[in-house]
Amino acid sequence: MDGFQAYGAGKAGGVFDPMTFFRQPQTLVRILCWLFSIVILGCVANEGYTNRPEEDEEFCIFNRNQNACTYAVSMGTLCFLCCTAFIVLDVYFPQISGVKDRKKAVMADIGVSALWSLVWFVGFCFLANQWQVSKIEDNPLNEGADAARASIVFSFISVFTWGGLTLLSLERLKRVSFEEEYNKLFSPAVA
Repeated sequence: MDGFQAYGAGKAGGVFDPMTFFRQPQTLVRILCWLFSIVILGCVANEGYTNRPEEDEEFCIFNRNQNACTYAVSMGTLCFLCCTAFIVLDVYFPQISGVKDRKKAVMADIGVSALWSLVWFVGFCFLANQWQVSKIEDNPLNEGADAARASIVFSFISVFTWGGLTLLSLERLKRVSFEEEYNKLFSPAVA
């Protein structure tokens, strides 16, 4: 068992290696998801609202539907925070020595990644539909049109990046499950 190191368990408690961490596909995809959430949040929060000179109140450029802008801003914010939390978990994952705790972390990652993929799919459909039915009269100068299109595109791309994270987490679960089975078979029995 000296040479066996199933996904870092043999190195539990070791020193954090940033080069190894940033070379992992899961880390790279998670950072992309984090950046995409920032782009969506920034596009809608900065240029998603406009007003006409004769009106005092701002309105959402997505068909004057306040729910569309609220959805994009809140999901961008929650996704940013969720990505940050899971990046921190990825940093500490090799230090988790218990296989059951590692398995719980990976199962949480699978569930959250699949949920975010669904959330961004709904967001893409909602934003694209509201943008499609927007009236020219509501925004004659086409203010924020590029930001609206960018938020729609990055919502679409986020569906696939979060789906990719789900698949990478499933692979990680296989490794952790293998480690658990290995420990059951080859651990000395406690009397």
